[in-house]
Amino acid sequence: MTVPGDGSSSTRARVAESAPIAAASEQLRVLDAVPVRDALHGRFDAHLERAGLAPLRATGIRVFQVNVGKVCNQTCAHCHVDAGPTRTEQMSRATAELAMRVLATIDAPIVDITGGAPELNPNFRYLVEESRRLGRHVMDRCNLTVLTTPRGPEWIELFVRNEVEVVCSLPHYRELNTDAQRGEGVFARSIEALRRLNAAGYGREGSGLRLVLVTNPVGAIVPSSSQASLRQEWKRELERRHGIVFDDLYTITNMPISRFLEWLRASGNLEAYLQKLVAAFNPAAAAGVMCRDTLSVGWDGRLYDCDFNQMLELEIGHGLAPDERAPAHLRDFDVARLATRRIVTRRHCFGCTAGAGSSCGGQTT
Repeated sequence: MTVPGDGSSSTRARVAESAPIAAASEQLRVLDAVPVRDALHGRFDAHLERAGLAPLRATGIRVFQVNVGKVCNQTCAHCHVDAGPTRTEQMSRATAELAMRVLATIDAPIVDITGGAPELNPNFRYLVEESRRLGRHVMDRCNLTVLTTPRGPEWIELFVRNEVEVVCSLPHYRELNTDAQRGEGVFARSIEALRRLNAAGYGREGSGLRLVLVTNPVGAIVPSSSQASLRQEWKRELERRHGIVFDDLYTITNMPISRFLEWLRASGNLEAYLQKLVAAFNPAAAAGVMCRDTLSVGWDGRLYDCDFNQMLELEIGHGLAPDERAPAHLRDFDVARLATRRIVTRRHCFGCTAGAGSSCGGQTT
């Protein structure tokens, strides 16, 4: 089995913006066309029904997830956002202010800021400080290397002052595995960023500054080890090798969309990988998927059930009957309808329900 190459290479890992696979409609077409050896023909809702589960519906809005855009200082081989330094999509001040006005009207306790590299959005500080002013817990989805750029100390100071939970992506505690997925030199810079966070109090017992690492496999692999056992291994190895401490580890399954979908197709792994996801469907994991209590806000104010649906341009209510649709933009926000909405599902959803499950918070079972 081959694995994705240098994550920094625009010619190898980057999904060219003009390429057909970069279009959300083409990604969905490719996934739907994969032959799946399954009595239910790889239909996600049919698997729910066979397990005695109703179609997925939201159970409230606990997490208000804000994706500020696709601008990033890295170009990673697995990125489901297709983010990078050349992207221009980013949340405007007007949309950021609208998001905060909406937040003030609901009781979602968590604001989850993601990207791209969210720190690179000019409204990042505003979103953090306004969310905290409204009494919400803030999470930042950080790629680590952005903290080693000249503005890194400024962002770490912002994190500390606002007690931001920093959720950092790191494919592996070994350099080879990480650089294979994210680019040469990324591991060394990530370790430097973690040291800076530790020095600021992050990951230290009693500091109140929570530091979480997120790992996803390199290659067409579904996570097999339990999150708890991996957490123990990572804590031991990162402290032994680099003196790094952290609070928790989340394991996430690579979603078969965007760059990872392109790599799966180009390497001949697509059919086998999707077959693995479908075969590993777990009804218990399906009950705990993140879309049930998360609302995903796009950089342009559009609303989605999750960040993956956002990247596939499957807005809230997409393809559903008119009486099942909820508002799909911040300007039409209706908390009563959104909090109980029908979730839009397609084949990629098997990525969140395989084995122990996968979500922005790690395993779901």
